[in-house]
Amino acid sequence: MEHQVPGVEWFGFHFDLSALLMIGVTSVLVLILAIAGTSKISVTNPSKLQNFMEWVVEFVEGIIGSTIGSKHGKPFIALGLTLIMYIFIGNMLGLPFSVVTSDHVSWWKSPTADIAVTAALTVIVIALSHFLGITRNTKHYFAHYFEYKGVMLPLHLIEVVSKPLTLAFRLYGNIYAGEIMIGVILGAGWFGIFPLAIWQGFSVFVGAIQAFVFTMLTMVYISQTLIHEESH
Repeated sequence: MEHQVPGVEWFGFHFDLSALLMIGVTSVLVLILAIAGTSKISVTNPSKLQNFMEWVVEFVEGIIGSTIGSKHGKPFIALGLTLIMYIFIGNMLGLPFSVVTSDHVSWWKSPTADIAVTAALTVIVIALSHFLGITRNTKHYFAHYFEYKGVMLPLHLIEVVSKPLTLAFRLYGNIYAGEIMIGVILGAGWFGIFPLAIWQGFSVFVGAIQAFVFTMLTMVYISQTLIHEESH
């Protein structure tokens, strides 16, 4: 079932109000979770939320350690935490709990079910990786494109274009398809109750995996531009 999205035109640009709403909601929820998990830190008697946040930090440190390395990856822990928490919470807002009004207007959905949102996240990640490569690893960054006397340059340029496309569309495609399936199952009425329960459980798994994959690939792309001279 196809749903409409509320939007407005402003200076020739179309703005999806539901996407803007969900971006704000996701940002606020991530901020609240981060503050609540770190406001009353205790070494002897940590709360369940503190234990959860510590686990997330350790999980992100593991991702960074396996891609960039623990020594050079410390500055990117905050980036990894932000990405994995924002994407996971954003995915969870719409996949199990998508809300559509009676006139088929979708106000409550995953912000990551909008290609503009996933593309914006991707642009930030890719631009950051290239910026770090140019500023911190200038010699090897540019030499990488002209290795083997420039024979590999076309392939490297294709890679530059394909990385952001695959990163953005992978996240968008999985989350958007999940929300479409929820709409299809809901259209089955009472017969869809049991399949919906199963699909929502699977949606949580998909949302978590996509948050992990996006964060992992972000660190991989950064590590590829930060090849240190001693490793050559």
